[in-house]
Amino acid sequence: MWDKGPVAQGVASRLQEMIRTGVLKPGDKLPSQRILSEQLHVSRPTLREALLTLETLGLLRTLPARGTFVLDPADQAPRSGWRYDDAHDLRDVFQTRMLIESEICALAASVMTTDVSNALAALAQTFDDAWQKGDLVAHVEADLAFHRGIADACPNRMLASIYANMQHLLSETQRQPIPNTDPDRMRQSIAEHKAIVAALKACDPPGAGQAMRAHIRNTARCAGLDLN
Repeated sequence: MWDKGPVAQGVASRLQEMIRTGVLKPGDKLPSQRILSEQLHVSRPTLREALLTLETLGLLRTLPARGTFVLDPADQAPRSGWRYDDAHDLRDVFQTRMLIESEICALAASVMTTDVSNALAALAQTFDDAWQKGDLVAHVEADLAFHRGIADACPNRMLASIYANMQHLLSETQRQPIPNTDPDRMRQSIAEHKAIVAALKACDPPGAGQAMRAHIRNTARCAGLDLN
């Protein structure tokens, strides 16, 4: 099946750049999805995915029967709704993430290679750099790639497969807290990624699992959830 994900990411990046450069200004209403998909030369499902990504990141807001509008970045973005509320409670997803990803990370540490740990370190740096530049789309994509990279390194392929099957839910929990993340928390998140990499480089399974567990618990707090 054709994966619209990378294309949707590209569309989200293009629209984000239009917002950042003032082509689309705060309060502007976007054209209808039919017109916008024609202008951007993408399918409407791909466009919808890109718009949902930007709305989750706090750059757009869709109002029923009125359309989609650009939010003012100077304003505190409203807390994004949980996109999959009809299927899974947000707390349940974070709890599942903490359980599965901490074990995946610990197992990955037991077989970690220099090449993989260097690639993860590069993604952690991209995560940092994109935040400093205000590129939220690239920031989140680096985060997603970082966590996928750890899952790919897990020697337990059943766990890695479970992770892959949950990808749509996991991706949303990584985007959802962004509008509510203050600079101090983001600096902490950046440091948490580096702590995970350090534990992986040291081939320290308990340390890697603990670092991932702390990272997910702290991310959940940005989404308004206390997992303690």
